[in-house]
Amino acid sequence: MSDLQTIGTVLPATTPETLAKIERAEARMRVRPQLHIRTEHILHAGMYARTIRLAEKVAITSVLIKVPTMIVVNGACRVFAGDSWHDIEGFHVIPASAGRKLIYITFRPTEITMLFPSQAKNIEEAEVEFTDETELLLSRKCNDDVVTITGVPCQA
Repeated sequence: MSDLQTIGTVLPATTPETLAKIERAEARMRVRPQLHIRTEHILHAGMYARTIRLAEKVAITSVLIKVPTMIVVNGACRVFAGDSWHDIEGFHVIPASAGRKLIYITFRPTEITMLFPSQAKNIEEAEVEFTDETELLLSRKCNDDVVTITGVPCQA
């Protein structure tokens, strides 16, 4: 597999046409039993990070992300971003635009972390900061997530 190639240096926003395609794929995926995916959340120093660990041969879609973030991927997967598929192998730190919805398909166990600056005081506030689709988040449906909130403010 090759390194992720992005348009410019940032994963692009999703066009309305592509968003409609992803939503159709997502609807087909939802007829199957939903995976139980534990989310690990950290709020620290004005930053929010959320990590999921996926087994091999898993397909998921993200919610529509409304803020720019960094994505850290460690593993092997194919990601649909912009309007095309990209292969990721190994460890990558990827800048990602606001207004994006992605599809991930894993080839081996893969960890995905999304992080961004946050004013949130709790996980629910952080989730509202990055998406208007909070009802679709698996972290809202699972009760065994790992949460770390340090109370350490951002040092400006």
